[in-house]
Order: sequence, then C-alpha cells, then structure tokens
Amino acid sequence: MDFSRVRAALADVVAIPVTPFAADGRLDTGAYHALLRRLLDAGVRTVTPNGNTGEFYALSPEERLLVVELTVAEVGDRAEVVVGVGLDLASAVAAARHAGDAGASMVMVHQPVHPYVSQDGWVAYQRTVADAVPGLGVVPYIRDPRITAGALARLGALCPNVVGVKYAVPDATRFSSFAQDAGRDATGGTGGTGPDRFVWVAGLAELYAPAYWAGGATGFTSGLVNVAPDLSLALLAALRAGDAGAAREVCERIRPFEELRAARHSADNVSVVKEALAVLGLCRRDVRPPSSSLPAGTRAEVAALVRAWGV
Repeated sequence: MDFSRVRAALADVVAIPVTPFAADGRLDTGAYHALLRRLLDAGVRTVTPNGNTGEFYALSPEERLLVVELTVAEVGDRAEVVVGVGLDLASAVAAARHAGDAGASMVMVHQPVHPYVSQDGWVAYQRTVADAVPGLGVVPYIRDPRITAGALARLGALCPNVVGVKYAVPDATRFSSFAQDAGRDATGGTGGTGPDRFVWVAGLAELYAPAYWAGGATGFTSGLVNVAPDLSLALLAALRAGDAGAAREVCERIRPFEELRAARHSADNVSVVKEALAVLGLCRRDVRPPSSSLPAGTRAEVAALVRAWGV
C-alpha cells in the first residue's frame, strides 16, 4: 500500500486541537467546529483529535468517538486526520477501527498507560493496533526513554503501515542516534533505510522543533497552533528554509507561553491554551480534572501574551 500521502502529512505542523466544553460540562460541538475551521483556514493540514491537548484521558469513551466523527466531518478533504488511540489494548484496537470507519487516514498510538512496560510488550501492543488497521498509517507516540531503537526497528519491520513516530523524549542528542539506529535496522518496511524509514515528528512542540529538526524530524506537534496558527506555520517555514535566525525569532516570541505550559511538570499545559482561546472569545477556559483552570495572575500573563502577538 502507498502511504506517501500520509507520510507527507506528518512532515508538517501536526495540530492537536483542544476539546472545548460547554457551561453544562458537555462537549461544545459548535465551538469545536469553529476551532477546526480556524485551523484549516490558516493553512493547517494535519489534525490529531484525541491528543493530550484534547484531554484524551479526561474524555469518556463515547466522547472520544464523537470527537473523531466531528473532526472528520469538519475537515473533509482539507487535511489529514490522525486519531489518538490508546488505553487498554482492546480499547485501542476498537478506537483505531472506528477511526478508519469514520474516514481518518492515520492513528497515533498513545504511550501505553501501565506501570510495567517491557520492550517485547510494547512491540506487541503497537503491532496489535497496526495489524488491526492495515489500511491506516500508524504513528507510535514515544514518551518513555526506556523504549529502545531496536524495539521500534522490530515494529517497523513487522508493520509496513507504521509510517511515522511522534518522539517526545526531551533529549535531542538521544533522538538523533535513536532515529538513525531505528531507521537503519527497520528492514522489511517501506520508505527506505536510515532515518527516512519513519517520518519523525518532534512531539514536544515548537521550542524543541529546531533541535529535533537537526536530528531528522521533519514535522512537529503543536497545541499553540490552536491560538496562533501563523506563528506555528512561520516556524515550519523557517525550518524548511534552513533559516535558523527566523526560527529563533519565532521561538523567542512564543517561549513565555510555552514555559507557562511546561511549568510544574506541565500541570497547566492545556489550561494555558484554553485560557488563551477564552481571551480570544473562541471557547470557554474550562478543563476537566485532574487539570484545573489558571489562577488570576497567570490568566493575566496569558492575556498579555496574546495581545502582544496581535492575534
């Protein structure tokens, strides 16, 4: 099967949309459609519903299915949809099949939530999902530094539809060697040898993208893009052009915002994004536990940043 189209979609800004909630706590479907249209109109061409910025773990099973259906319906042929799936293996497989039935072209497999993860078990988990949806591109989400390049290489050799990797271990030096080793050893798959066997997506967003780009990443995920898509796309353009100065300029503009998101072990990662969207009147600031809304002082900081960007 030719996965060239979905591979190209990963080498881009991979937007992780928020999931807005209404005053009664339910999904605000109208706001969600409007947020997606805003992303598409800005030029975003790859969207991941049920990502961490979308509060994947705080949604009910029924809500996760609904978010996928709403996304595919709104996006149409304007972008590729990469659906986040995970939790227990049966749920991940069922969600992946639902994604394909709904019209998505890829699934992003969340890091397994389990206190005991072996290399063989990680490969088996990912392979079971990939084998269940052979017509979809599959993107493992690697956050655990204990996952080895050899484990990924074995998965790539077994599953040609594992087309990309969302890499979110905060170590650019390790990433570079990991990408080289995994790609070189992933024989039997599509996309050639070396790091090009997989499309590498920098999974720690904009501030990490330049360093990971040097190691072989050609795309990056973004929650910021919900708020200021022009900034995310400007960074991508600078990286593609090899313009390090322009890339640094974008990163400096967004650094205070991303530092607020990363503070206290990313406790307010989603809350900061939703606060910015609330400042813009695009959705409510509400997040679900175990996240929480921001205190007044931090809200003021977010509002000042948004005003400074001229969004």
